[in-house]
Amino acid sequence: MKAIQINEGKMFWEEASLPPCEGSEVLIKIKATAVNRADLAQKAGLYPPPPGASQILGLECSGIIEKVGSKVKNRKIGEEVTALLSGGGYAEYVCCPENHVLPIPKSLTLLESAAIPEVFATCWFNLFMEGNLKIGEKVLFHAGASGIGTAGIQLCKEFGCYSYVTAGTEEKVNFCVKLGSEKGIVRSENRYESFKNYCPDGLNIILDPVGGNYFEENLNNLAIDGRLIIIGILGGTEGKLNIGHLLMKRQKIIGSTIRSRSIKVKGQVMEQLFDKIWPLFNARKIKPIIYKTMNINEAEKAHQIMSENNNIGKIVLEIS
Repeated sequence: MKAIQINEGKMFWEEASLPPCEGSEVLIKIKATAVNRADLAQKAGLYPPPPGASQILGLECSGIIEKVGSKVKNRKIGEEVTALLSGGGYAEYVCCPENHVLPIPKSLTLLESAAIPEVFATCWFNLFMEGNLKIGEKVLFHAGASGIGTAGIQLCKEFGCYSYVTAGTEEKVNFCVKLGSEKGIVRSENRYESFKNYCPDGLNIILDPVGGNYFEENLNNLAIDGRLIIIGILGGTEGKLNIGHLLMKRQKIIGSTIRSRSIKVKGQVMEQLFDKIWPLFNARKIKPIIYKTMNINEAEKAHQIMSENNNIGKIVLEIS
């Protein structure tokens, strides 16, 4: 098979070994994958895959099952599926546990379905499983026009919650508001304006891929019993913490990545997506927001678009 290989920080579409498919795994002939910030970090040598995972980039895909392991129970050859991956999506084939694989929503194409797993799994896991989000609560998404932000805005709307965003441009803020967010603010270079004028009692959850230079302002904007869930460190690894403030407001700080979770936990996330979110896709109440579809040979250009923050939603890479 062919896959993206990295040489001196550049990506090349070259020959690679076909991954083995054993036990409870399925082999997927990939139709498309999608670009995530983690791909850019891994390419730069800053985010190695977890032990045992493919070294090839790509945390999600859609395609057709070509082979199943001897212990596979619920998936079958020829099935059109989408999958959450620990790696390996930038390739013609990938192997992954069957419980990380779901049939594509009836309302979506294979191409569109490639944009679902990573962002909707990340949002569902962090908001509802880690953050215990309840009806009527208020959520702030930094990078609101990203794949995760656009997924989260839709989930909040459908599950009776209110969302707020920061984004890099007025165009992105307006897009988020049209999608269902209550209010958005254009961030400055190193910080964001307080949301206390709009949420005087504070925000219940902040989902933050920035970390570092947003840390203190995040805590200042959290409500009593608020939860700050940090899913990235684009703004650095250090931040100022007022422990007294944290104690008085009973706030929680949660560090979270989904990629390194166990096979079992990721399987539970996918199962809940199928039960709770797939009906919303099928009813056309939510959808993956796709900025652009490109060919896998344009992966370098796709990464540049993301690194320059030009996209609203996901960038999909078509493979076959």
